[in-house]
Amino acid sequence: MTAPAAGGARRGGRMRVNLLAALVILQALCAVFFVGDVVADLRLTGLVPHTLFEAAVAVALIVGTFFCGLEMRRAIEAMRRSEQAVAAASGAFGALIEERFAGWSLTPAEAEVALFALKGFDMAEIAALRGAAPGTVRAQLARVYGKAGVTNRSQFVSLFIEDLLDTPLVGLPSAPDPTAPRAAGR
Repeated sequence: MTAPAAGGARRGGRMRVNLLAALVILQALCAVFFVGDVVADLRLTGLVPHTLFEAAVAVALIVGTFFCGLEMRRAIEAMRRSEQAVAAASGAFGALIEERFAGWSLTPAEAEVALFALKGFDMAEIAALRGAAPGTVRAQLARVYGKAGVTNRSQFVSLFIEDLLDTPLVGLPSAPDPTAPRAAGR
């Protein structure tokens, strides 16, 4: 998920929580009003159908407020878990990148150029960001690609995507290897 998409998801989650909080407050206020009205009606008229109906409405509002509060708590917890999962995935990807760069023995300059390439910057943008000549960046990328055993950016990026896809997700079985020989009878 890109940073803007992640930010939009967080905003949407927070908006949902804020909406639920507003509904809980509104329901609580309505419940207090109806309970007060029921008490006043009981004092004035006693137990009549109108008072019974208002009492039922008050009970329904109280129960609705309770369940809405539970849903709000669930939404907050789900949002927290989602943010933790994104942070963990981001950290895991960062660790994978560092591991690969160390394995290829990239210099700090090559690692910086490689990271910019992974982020999708073109050669001119990388040169501008690093304050280097485009030819220097081109040469550094060529060395990075050589050390990685690839010939272009798409192959370079696919190395990392393959690692992410080969790693089974927690709690999910890993996909069968399509290159593995199949057992007889399948």
